[in-house]
Amino acid sequence: MEETSQSSGFWKVLTGFLAIIVAILAYLLFDANSFKKSQEDVIRQKVQALSSTSIRLDSIGIQLDAKIAQIKSLGGKVEDLEATKKQLENDRMLLRRANTFSVAQYEERIKEYVSILVKKDTEIAKFKKENTKLLEKNKSLVSENVSLSSENILLKMVKQGLSDSLEVYAKRNQALTATVNLASSLQAQLVKVNAISRRNKERSNGVYRVSKIEKIKIAFQLQPNLIAKQNVKSVFVRVLDPDGAVMFDTNAGSGNFELAGKETTYTVKKDILYQNNGQAVEMIYARGGATKYRIGHYTVEIFCEGYKIGSGSFDVK
Repeated sequence: MEETSQSSGFWKVLTGFLAIIVAILAYLLFDANSFKKSQEDVIRQKVQALSSTSIRLDSIGIQLDAKIAQIKSLGGKVEDLEATKKQLENDRMLLRRANTFSVAQYEERIKEYVSILVKKDTEIAKFKKENTKLLEKNKSLVSENVSLSSENILLKMVKQGLSDSLEVYAKRNQALTATVNLASSLQAQLVKVNAISRRNKERSNGVYRVSKIEKIKIAFQLQPNLIAKQNVKSVFVRVLDPDGAVMFDTNAGSGNFELAGKETTYTVKKDILYQNNGQAVEMIYARGGATKYRIGHYTVEIFCEGYKIGSGSFDVK
């Protein structure tokens, strides 16, 4: 009986010891799995941040090129902008080659580039103002010359009986004025920006979660215009991210168009047959790659025939 009791006690101790070992192994396995998941989350976040930073630097590069071309056309100096462009190219190269990536460091760089772009916008406005003054002065001189020439022409017209020329000129001027009014009178109203998920579920409240945006749909109405021609018109949309940079992806249909005589980037384009009946227009922008929208406020601008005809916005949280 005593041996049986000792044997029973031994097995109880052994069983308890094994239970403790099993518990320790289970804890270690759980901790390892948690650590692995945490590492995967960190890597995924870094990849997303790296991709987003690369896209933003590309967009800034496009805007720098546009500013350089614009300032050159106005007769300004662009050496500092060209130096900034070289620095941007260097940052993009380091971004591709660096083994370590600091979001804070590149956020600071991007803020500096955006600040430079804003400063250059002020300089461009100043150049335009100065050029306008020169143009007005030139117009004054031309007007004086035209006045003198007109007197001579009028005398010749009276002598030659060519009074009909004034009527022809007036008709051409009226046609030009009508064309300008037609372009400026087009309006896009009831502008809405909806989010479309990967499962093609559409949301329309104007505030969308990052995980629920696979595409965006820009919808609006073109108001009737009694003098508008019913023909094919190209509608351009620019989507500006929270930093004010134009979202640009050639694989999704982005490109360049002329605005106020200058080449400007657009996010998405659509050719429509203008029917002069308050027609509804829908445009889809499917951003390429796996890059998600950043949190913040987005602005949408709509252009047609060289004029801004409407705008809207949405938020990502």
